[in-house]
Amino acid sequence: MRRIPLHKLIDLKVDFAFKQLFGSERNKHITIVFLNAILARTGRDTIKEVTFLNEELGGQYDGDKQSRLDLLVKTQSGEHINIEMQLSNQDDMMKRTLYYWSRLFAKQLEKGKGYRTLLPTITINICNFTVFNDLAHYHTTYHLYEDAELKRLRPIDDVLEVHFIEMNKFLKAWHDKKLQPLDDILARWLLLLGMVDARKEKVYTEIYEELEELAMKDENLIDAFGTWEELSQTPETRFAYEMRLKAIIDDEARLSDAIDKGEERGIEIGIELGKEEGRHEERLQLAKNLLALHVELETIQQATGLSIDELEQLKRRM
Repeated sequence: MRRIPLHKLIDLKVDFAFKQLFGSERNKHITIVFLNAILARTGRDTIKEVTFLNEELGGQYDGDKQSRLDLLVKTQSGEHINIEMQLSNQDDMMKRTLYYWSRLFAKQLEKGKGYRTLLPTITINICNFTVFNDLAHYHTTYHLYEDAELKRLRPIDDVLEVHFIEMNKFLKAWHDKKLQPLDDILARWLLLLGMVDARKEKVYTEIYEELEELAMKDENLIDAFGTWEELSQTPETRFAYEMRLKAIIDDEARLSDAIDKGEERGIEIGIELGKEEGRHEERLQLAKNLLALHVELETIQQATGLSIDELEQLKRRM
């Protein structure tokens, strides 16, 4: 498949690069195959056509954050599917996801139409970090269930679907030989996403070697790889990609620095509180000594800084 050195390939986990490959009319057939793989759609449920949408969420009220969705499509049956590529963990994925889902779901409701017209909305998060420490599988899916019987809603009301794909768990499963990409379409596409890690400046040649074998039986994979190479060599795309990658790395550095400073300040506050606690114990002991000598409370208050109520409680305990 290769026509350029592997180290020149852009990292498809960078949201800009991901959208260039999967958000293009030219590559729509690749997007459809990828979505069917994630959603496990087969037979009559298969996605056959998508329309690319450009949407911004937020901005409804003053101070709202404007967020442009990474990749948003509408299927032939009217479903809205949003794919978000997440490189950095900011510990807010679930709430962020539900916020995006709710705004996207609500935007369907047009003036004068009833709630019955609202169609299913699906959010897919591809994360380059661990989201769920207590779950081993790399692909988890969430719907609305009834608590007692774990029964899903009837199809007409079953409108919420959220997916999380954790790339680090996926790559570990692949390295541990727990996957069969030949029989697993989603695994093939995730290998494509995981082959280049720009932040580590690393290319997994062993993944490329497996993809080369898989591509012999998967024309869509060959098409995707060829487009990936073209994007990686286009000067304008390359420049925009590198600027986006730099912005992501800079944001991560700022977040890490803020956390470090917060921890340092927390240690300083802890030391200060410890010192203050020690001084309080000294004041209490001084008050006890003065109370034993029957010194007036007002005088002890002036000497120790303790309140009259504290001194009276201390006196009662003696």
